[in-house]
Amino acid sequence: MLDLAEECGQKMAFEVHPGEDIFDGRTFEMFLEAVGNHPAVGIAFDPSHFILQGLDYLDFVDTYADRIFGCHWKDAEFKPTGSQGVYSGYEAWPNRAGRFRSLGDGQLNLGGLEERLQENGLSLWRVLEWEDVVKGRQQGAEEGAQVLQGVIDGDDVLPNFLEVRPHSDVFDNFAGVKFSRATLQRCLGFAISPQMATKLGLSE
Repeated sequence: MLDLAEECGQKMAFEVHPGEDIFDGRTFEMFLEAVGNHPAVGIAFDPSHFILQGLDYLDFVDTYADRIFGCHWKDAEFKPTGSQGVYSGYEAWPNRAGRFRSLGDGQLNLGGLEERLQENGLSLWRVLEWEDVVKGRQQGAEEGAQVLQGVIDGDDVLPNFLEVRPHSDVFDNFAGVKFSRATLQRCLGFAISPQMATKLGLSE
């Protein structure tokens, strides 16, 4: 896969993510060594995952800048107590010490992050990602876009949104979602045979 990506002039970015094989800089280095420092291997950088693990995301940018191929902009907060820390006692998301939040509502140093990316010459797509246990996706997208624009513009004071509109969105309920053949074809950009659709359990 990596060789094919290189032949096609593409790169493969792996997200550094808590609970997965590559969860910090050292595990990424181990993976990189295992694939012979392949030039197609890189990082999809999401600093919110660093907040939840207590990792220095600004230093990470300095250390691995040459391997960062993409960046998600999502916020997070980590508020440990005497009874909960990084693992949060298997609590539901709203009750965890570490929670994902809409951009601007968490603890990320957004201005510092943008500055560090620029200093390292990382002119990347800024992909706004919504995952929040408090605000719904529509509100998170609207407000997050304003916060992100402020970061891009270098504003000293970023917007601060306190009002929470009622919603029923749940960000982590994707696992049980059923896709139709037409929807999956539209997402992937190629046709899926009726036989394959049946194997995948897709509806028409």
